[in-house]
Amino acid sequence: MEPNHPTLLGVDVLWVATLLSGVAALAVMLAIYAATTVRDPMAKRVKALNDRREQLKAGITASTSKRRAKLVRQNDTTDRIRSLLSSLKVLQDSQLKVAQIKLLQAGIRSKDYAVAVIFGRLVLPILFGGPMLYFVYGTSAFADWSPLKAYGLVAGAFILGYKGPDLYLKNLISKRSSAIRKGLPDALDLLVICAEAGLTVDVAFHRVSKELGKAYPELGDEFALTAIELGFLSDRRTAFENLAMRVDLDSVKGVVTTMIQTEKYGTPLASALRVLSGEFRNERMMRAEEKAARLPAIMTVPLILFILPTLFIVILGPAACSISDAFKGGI
Repeated sequence: MEPNHPTLLGVDVLWVATLLSGVAALAVMLAIYAATTVRDPMAKRVKALNDRREQLKAGITASTSKRRAKLVRQNDTTDRIRSLLSSLKVLQDSQLKVAQIKLLQAGIRSKDYAVAVIFGRLVLPILFGGPMLYFVYGTSAFADWSPLKAYGLVAGAFILGYKGPDLYLKNLISKRSSAIRKGLPDALDLLVICAEAGLTVDVAFHRVSKELGKAYPELGDEFALTAIELGFLSDRRTAFENLAMRVDLDSVKGVVTTMIQTEKYGTPLASALRVLSGEFRNERMMRAEEKAARLPAIMTVPLILFILPTLFIVILGPAACSISDAFKGGI
């Protein structure tokens, strides 16, 4: 005779507990593996930037044969797409420049992908809107929908296909800007220390990128690239303006303006950066306090939907079972 185990919705509780224990053990093993195999996110990028700087210093513009073949294949694909868009008269220089700036702000260095972004605006509406147009008007799947709803669904598919690349880039830019904003006050403090220690601007940027690369890889990436540009560009102002163009933050633009003014007028760099660092820290604290003030209003809906029903079941469940047993016994 098989033992009778408690069941939950018709499923053996011991079997469910065994399955959950296995899932928990697997999650613990994955967490240990992820914690022990952490890699430096800046090492590969900094190595590539340093190699490129050495090539530029030596006057080498070509790379190895394998890398050259890869670039040729990528350029061939880009040229085909560019020629197709030019033949359709949908490729404009202004749109191409805006797409390249957005790619830089998203952390994508290759400007050839700007053509792919414009090509996606042309192709994705057909890929998304075409099947939706067929399902709505060519089949009876949405026959019970009103004409306005059907038209809204088709129009929404076309709009989503057209705005898809821009929304994706905007999401990447937002995440990258938030990550850079968090580490900017610490970076300015390190710049102040480097400036007071007598380091030059390019060496200070390189030192800050090296120190903050693990904690804030996006910010370290931008500072490392700026340090390299300061090393080989003839005009420092161009390197600072490139930094402001690559990062979509008003605070970074303020730092760039301060750096340009100190280069032009010879004002003390450390004092100006110290004032900016204090302002950015106060701004970060105010943003954190604002989020904390919004937390009670945000938690109201989860509290009503998930926490209070569970609490009522735990508190009133035993009493309801006792009352039910009492009525059954009386009957």
